[in-house]
Amino acid sequence: STKESTGKPVGRYPVPNKKDLPYDIVELMEEVEMKIGFLPNVFKAMSHRPAEFRAFFAYYNAIINKDTGRLSKADKELIIVATSIVNRCPYCVVAHGAFHRIYSKQPALADQVVVNWKLADLSDRDLAMLEFALAVCRAENITEEHFQKLERHGFDREDAWDISMISAFFAMSNRIAHFIDLRPNKEFYSMGRTP
Repeated sequence: STKESTGKPVGRYPVPNKKDLPYDIVELMEEVEMKIGFLPNVFKAMSHRPAEFRAFFAYYNAIINKDTGRLSKADKELIIVATSIVNRCPYCVVAHGAFHRIYSKQPALADQVVVNWKLADLSDRDLAMLEFALAVCRAENITEEHFQKLERHGFDREDAWDISMISAFFAMSNRIAHFIDLRPNKEFYSMGRTP
């Protein structure tokens, strides 16, 4: 569907009919829909450009679904939420706030980060991780002090790379969502709020 239940369009570009999409894209969309119970609007919107859809989700998959490193799924989602707040992206804040609630089993933490990450109930490790991610997001001059602070909290240089790639990818993703006026699916708002 090209519209949400509110009657508003998913975004400003047309969403192709499923029958007109390449098989691999339809297959991924159906897999995601089966897994979470609905199809996130980002899949619908990005299907407007199949080659870019493939590149976008291939890189997303490479940085978010990798099995190595010290970042948990909840850590990655928290980085996305914090980055998306700075970039004022309602879609990613809402969607990835929902995924953070699910992975962390902490229904209030993402909301606290949305309001003010420095006052949220975060561990020193999480604070260091978000400070680094937001320095990348804001295109600050990254210094050895940034790396040293991460190292004091158990992150190595490869973890710093992972944090940076997530922050940088979502800075791009946030701008795409902003440009296409991507709307969050209504399902995201309630996900993970109750056990």
